[in-house]
Amino acid sequence: MSTLDRLPNRLIRLFLGLAMFGLGIALMVRARLGLDAWNVLHEGVAERTGLPFGRIVIGTAVLVLLLWIPLRQRPGIGTIANVVVVGLVVDALLWLLPAPENPALRAGLLAAAIVVTAIATGLYIGAGLGPGPRDGLMTGWAARGHSIRLGRTVIEASVLVAGVLLGGTVGVGTVVFTLTIGPLAHWFLPRLTLGPVSETSHRPWTRNSSAPTDAASSPPSSGTAAPNSPRSPTCGSRTAG
Repeated sequence: MSTLDRLPNRLIRLFLGLAMFGLGIALMVRARLGLDAWNVLHEGVAERTGLPFGRIVIGTAVLVLLLWIPLRQRPGIGTIANVVVVGLVVDALLWLLPAPENPALRAGLLAAAIVVTAIATGLYIGAGLGPGPRDGLMTGWAARGHSIRLGRTVIEASVLVAGVLLGGTVGVGTVVFTLTIGPLAHWFLPRLTLGPVSETSHRPWTRNSSAPTDAASSPPSSGTAAPNSPRSPTCGSRTAG
């Protein structure tokens, strides 16, 4: 089947995955048990500025995308959609979803958030229409021969510390998400990934890969990776969050 024939299916998976990313973030926020590193930062900035959480997600993605310029990374359809769609979905769902007080319900929201995010990772990355802002940043870093593990650890640790200082929520959910999102995304990715699309993006994800930066917090298993190799942490063109 040609790339053109596959594109509608890819777009459906792309936008469904992005919407599910937004749902996963909203569920974690409402669970109030702790967020992943980037969303700790988003929440902290939202607390300080009074701006809606989703707008902070969009603004942060735009700033990260600007860092692609010196790295000579090229955004794809999925990259631009990631910047806009996830934040809009987050704001809409935070307006709709209640914040339960019952501990069991909060734990249920956290569990649902992790599973939803893992499925979203498979759909979005599997569509093969371009990496999200944070994963593209890691792709550019890897292309220059640097350690992905070191770069990602430094960036996410810095983001987490900044978010905590700004008032973002860190808790048991932060730890549970970090430990579980990688294995879950690892399981869903090969099952939801379509065939490669050379005209639009590369598909470096395989059954031996780890979760993407924008969708998960666990580091890849390799120390370095080329941007278009099967061990790269992103879709080769990035990902979302």
